Amino acid sequence: MLVGALLPLLLFVFPLWKITLEAPQYPTPLGMFIHINDFSDANPHDIKNINLMNHYVGMKYIPEAIPEFKIFPAGILITTFIGLLIAWKANHKWYLYWFILMVVLSSAGLYDFYLWEHDYGHDLDPKAIMKFTNPDGSVMGFQPPLFGSKDILNFTAHSYPQLGAVSLGIGMGLSLLAYLFVRKENKKLKIS
Repeated sequence: MLVGALLPLLLFVFPLWKITLEAPQYPTPLGMFIHINDFSDANPHDIKNINLMNHYVGMKYIPEAIPEFKIFPAGILITTFIGLLIAWKANHKWYLYWFILMVVLSSAGLYDFYLWEHDYGHDLDPKAIMKFTNPDGSVMGFQPPLFGSKDILNFTAHSYPQLGAVSLGIGMGLSLLAYLFVRKENKKLKIS
């Protein structure tokens, strides 16, 4: 439980997510890392180039900061502190409660990410230089996938978790394993 509670702190060291855009006109794909408190280029000037390209179709610029960059770090610090208190003093049933709390908060974070992507890819400037429509005549959206790959015009967008997200998931998994292990050991002690 102790290690599980500490692993989410790696989100302050490693990226949470990566979005990559591949296209024939870009021999080196464009990409950006999403950290718990900022965005960064996968290659020098990638975010600048993505913003320039997106400007033509009316997409918003990738901001330097979003409100979540203040909320998520605080959330990780608070839940880590709670997890450490549980590991130190609480009954093993609290390991399960911490796991559930982390699943709920992580799911809320993924949903927020989806909403951000949806807004980013669909709330287009009507005065954009280039306009693309779907076969039914509706305005084409440019939302990258939440997870996986997706073709958008001549681009292939990829969206996958990175080491920060993996460490969060492993930490959550360890708390569940700790709960199951202690519960099993307690049942053995009651039998003997």
